[in-house]
Amino acid sequence: MNKIFKLKIINDNGCGWLNQLPKRLNIKKLNENLKSDYLIVGAGYTGLSAARKLSEIDKNKRIIIVDAQLAGEGGSSRNSGYLVDTTLNDGFISNSDIENYKKKTKIYELGIKSVKKYIKEHQVDCDWNESGKYFASSKIEDEAKAKSFSRLLNNLNYENKLIYKDEIKKKLGTSFYNVAVYTKGGVLLNPGKLIRSMIDTLPDNVKLFENTQLLNWKKMNDKIICNFANNIIETQKIIFCTNGFLRSLKVKKNYSFPITLTASMTRPLRDEELNNLGYPKEWGVLPIRPMGATIRLTNDKRILIRNTAELTNPNLMTSNDLSKRIKKHQYGIEKRFPNLPKNIIEHSWSGIVCRSGNSSQIFEKIEKNIYAAGCYNGSGIGAGTLFGEQIAIMASNQQSNEIEVINQRKKPNWLPPQPFLNIGIYTRLAYERFKARSEI
Repeated sequence: MNKIFKLKIINDNGCGWLNQLPKRLNIKKLNENLKSDYLIVGAGYTGLSAARKLSEIDKNKRIIIVDAQLAGEGGSSRNSGYLVDTTLNDGFISNSDIENYKKKTKIYELGIKSVKKYIKEHQVDCDWNESGKYFASSKIEDEAKAKSFSRLLNNLNYENKLIYKDEIKKKLGTSFYNVAVYTKGGVLLNPGKLIRSMIDTLPDNVKLFENTQLLNWKKMNDKIICNFANNIIETQKIIFCTNGFLRSLKVKKNYSFPITLTASMTRPLRDEELNNLGYPKEWGVLPIRPMGATIRLTNDKRILIRNTAELTNPNLMTSNDLSKRIKKHQYGIEKRFPNLPKNIIEHSWSGIVCRSGNSSQIFEKIEKNIYAAGCYNGSGIGAGTLFGEQIAIMASNQQSNEIEVINQRKKPNWLPPQPFLNIGIYTRLAYERFKARSEI
């Protein structure tokens, strides 16, 4: 087996979560040939959690993590900061699929526990807020979908409440939404602070190399030879934790695909601006309609909005392209908060989310000594942390109750080859974008 990749990864400085953090020092790039017991490809929630767990299992193992860009600066820090317990737009709300929905929410529950355990052990300040979340729509005709979702949550004993325009305005400070389901479970947090802490708390027997792109790898007897620009890593086992880039690395390539999202974050709102909104507490809104806007009022009183999703490479997005998306972000903010100034966006960025055809995750032993975890369908903070820990346990030839729960999920379904896959994705995105045009 000899896998060769052609993928250019770059670092950019647009992410608002990252820009609030101190600049990292002592960044190391691979500059010598090395041997390891475990090589982890990808330094996001999954890869860093896998490394931490492997060290916990055996501190004498040689563990290396490589990332094609700076650690934690991919999807792990470019998301909206939702640690979810339930989701609405993942295809598991029909009566025939309730059992699959239960299995998925069990994974979310275990993911929240994994993150909570980590931040308690390491005393991490990541603006953790168990405030719950809102699934909302500006269209009262979406009341039927909201009621159906609320009934599902009631049947599964998830505390929730159906609310309408006046109450929504009191909670959020906007008259834009007409119907919403408030769910008590779930956490809002700062993903940049969380992933940075995972980098800073790596065990001593873990070596991290950044801006170090894997070019190709091959199995030779019981070893795996991994080639980089100028050096080689020879490893006993390899764990792929690249989420949205699994397909481009030719790992489970017919079972997932990346979607590019763009987001913007405003400056902190001033006292008079917050007063006009009624001084709302921190909140988070997810759309009832797929492709609608995800929007937050953050802990430090900024508005974050994500209202674009498309099939394009974020690393090829020019500043001009991003400017066009920023206009949509500004429009979305203006629709919800018409009295705010028009020039308050401070940060804008793009990033990748990984999807499968049936909203399921990848977690498996590909073949002897080769493992992969990823494809979190927009729920990567909790699931990514959980899957990283558990793929490490699996790679150590051990078992756990969590692995049993993960393995009960539906497996990702097979996807058609190109160009049929992209045609299908383009068509579906266009359809959902049209239906959600009022919700950007």
